[in-house]
Amino acid sequence: MFELALSVAIIVVTTGTLWIGSGWLEDASARLATYYRLPPVVQGGLIAAAGSSFPELASVIFAALAGSFGLGVGAIVGSAIFNILVIPALAVLVPGRDMESTRTLVHKETLFYLLSVVVLFLVFALALIYNPAEGTLSGELTRPLAVVPLAVYGLYLFLQWQDTVDYSEPPSTDSINPYRQWGWLIAGLLVILVSVEQLVDAVIHLGEAADTPDFLWGAVIVAAATSLPDALVSIQAADKEDDVASIANVVGSNIFDLLVVIPAGILLLGAEPINFGIAAPMMGCLAAATVLLFVLLRTELLLTSREAYVLLGAYVLFVSFVFAEAVALTSVLPN
Repeated sequence: MFELALSVAIIVVTTGTLWIGSGWLEDASARLATYYRLPPVVQGGLIAAAGSSFPELASVIFAALAGSFGLGVGAIVGSAIFNILVIPALAVLVPGRDMESTRTLVHKETLFYLLSVVVLFLVFALALIYNPAEGTLSGELTRPLAVVPLAVYGLYLFLQWQDTVDYSEPPSTDSINPYRQWGWLIAGLLVILVSVEQLVDAVIHLGEAADTPDFLWGAVIVAAATSLPDALVSIQAADKEDDVASIANVVGSNIFDLLVVIPAGILLLGAEPINFGIAAPMMGCLAAATVLLFVLLRTELLLTSREAYVLLGAYVLFVSFVFAEAVALTSVLPN
């Protein structure tokens, strides 16, 4: 009982320190991108996305090093579902006003994100087909397979670059001290690394105590903790009435997570197993959440408070499903 309480306490504390470290990292990354006069496609598609997604990348690596790559993948998928359902809802409810969308955001960004979900699902299926584990629904993700989603992310950057070909350099940035910002960036990285390492270790112990798959705990606890920085960024943008940026941050971060973070973990660590029997239904949940957000954003190009509650209700259903599976009340996912 003491170890269980200690694991819960560690999860709470590391969630807070993770939020602080991510704030340092994102602020420093944005200022350095401005100082070095990087074009918007690099600022948004690489710098900002990588900064906000670094906790997810760290969770994949530490989970794999601890022998639980499934927990890391579960954290990515769960984080994507959290981002799609909870963050837009909070961005409407916290400022207390409807959020406007655009056809470009819905038709380009959201649909490309749906394509990202399909590509990752295809990579999982290829792992099962070509690198199966005998007698199970598991397959091995290898470095050649990891190249596929990275290539699709390259296509995403190309499309973004096409929209910024007329980019002109920003005004003078003499007020930014690059050495100080590099210091904040490194400090943020260190805080995130320590926090995520402790968070993953605590969640693994929690899963062992409950005798449930690591993937499920990663999809809820680690996912929510690593998504808090994205939530803060989107809510702040919505509070400044920058609605497009608020939604684009969520979609862009999710695209980066699915197409870059998981493959990066494979490239760094080598081949890792993935349980397709669990991953496939969870990816189905992610696809359904994405379609729901797509429909609500496209309706009159507004996200209203009523629709925000629909998104939150969908997330409550998802979490209820995960915990029902964890305690064996339901058996949709194979053991």
